[in-house]
Amino acid sequence: MTFLELFLSTLSYIGTAVVLLFIGIVLFEVTTKNKEFQLIKNGNKAAVYAFGGRILGLAIVLYASISNSVNLFDMVIWGTLAIIIQIILFYLAELLTPTFNITKAIDDNNQAVGLFLLFLSVSLGLIIAASLTY
Repeated sequence: MTFLELFLSTLSYIGTAVVLLFIGIVLFEVTTKNKEFQLIKNGNKAAVYAFGGRILGLAIVLYASISNSVNLFDMVIWGTLAIIIQIILFYLAELLTPTFNITKAIDDNNQAVGLFLLFLSVSLGLIIAASLTY
């Protein structure tokens, strides 16, 4: 492959991954009860932690889908699947924390819960990423 072909391939992976990341962010935003963008605008640090963790978790699974794919189409399939799994596991984990209401805690700027969600999202992203192998 020539340098130009490699460069264009790199740009196509970056562009596709950024689009998938944006889609994942939007899916998280529309499916959560919290409206993180508004909370972040108002200075809610718990929302920043939780939302930032989701972004990191999504980026981790997209990283794995890029590094383990055989072509761009393969990356899109595995990246999409990984985003869906990330969202499902996040909500499943939310159901398994009945001792506090996550939505209310984030709205109330409970930074401990925000950090918990950050670490949860990154951890789930790493587990999913490690599973995206041939």
